Amino acid sequence: MKIFIDTANLNEIRKAKELGLVDGVTTNPTLIAKEEEDAETLIRKISKEVKGPVNVEVTSLACEEIVKEAKVLASWGDEIVIKIPINQEGLKAVRILSAEGIQTNVTLLFSASQAILAAKAGATYICPFIGRLDDISFNGLELIQQIREIYDQYDEIVTRIIVASVRNPIHVIEAARMGAEIVTIPPAILDQMVKHPLTDRGTAQFLEDAKKIGLKK
Repeated sequence: MKIFIDTANLNEIRKAKELGLVDGVTTNPTLIAKEEEDAETLIRKISKEVKGPVNVEVTSLACEEIVKEAKVLASWGDEIVIKIPINQEGLKAVRILSAEGIQTNVTLLFSASQAILAAKAGATYICPFIGRLDDISFNGLELIQQIREIYDQYDEIVTRIIVASVRNPIHVIEAARMGAEIVTIPPAILDQMVKHPLTDRGTAQFLEDAKKIGLKK
C-alpha cells in the first residue's frame, strides 16, 4: 500500500518525507488557501520536493473549461494528477484527458455507482471520502469494500483507489486490509499512527534500566 500525504504545507511534506512516508501528495483548493501562497508557485515547489504523484484540483465546472484548466495545471510538475469532482461534465473531461495521457483523479466520490462510472471514464485514480460518510452515519469503510469487490471482478478496470477523508488510524488499517492501493493521510493522523502508550512506557523503562547498568548517564 502506498501512502500519500494530504497537505499543501511544505514543512509537513518534508517531515513525512524524512520518515519515508510520502509516495505522493493530495491537495485541494482549501489546503492550498491555508498556505497563503500563489497556487502555481506552491505546487511547483511541492512537485520538486516529491518523487510521486501530486494531485491538484480543478475549479472549473464545464467540460471544456475543465480540460483547458487541467492542461495548465498538468504543466506545473512532472507527475501532476488532475482532481476532478464527479458529475457529468467532470466525467466527460476525464475521458478526454485520459485519452490524451493526462492522469486524473475523480474526487468527492461517495458511492459505488460513482466509482463504476469513474472507472469507465478512464480515471487513473478515485478518491472516496470515507470520513465525510461517517459524519452522516454511513460506514465509509463499507464503501471501500464495495468498490474493491467490484473493481476486482474486471481485469479491464485499472483505476486505483485512494482512500481519502481519513479521520483516524483505524481508517488506515481497515483500508489496507481491504486492499486499497493508496491511503492519503493528514499529517496529524500520521503522527497518531507512530505513537502507542505501551511503546512510550517501554522506552522509558529501558532508559531507566540502562542507567543502572552504565549504558546511559
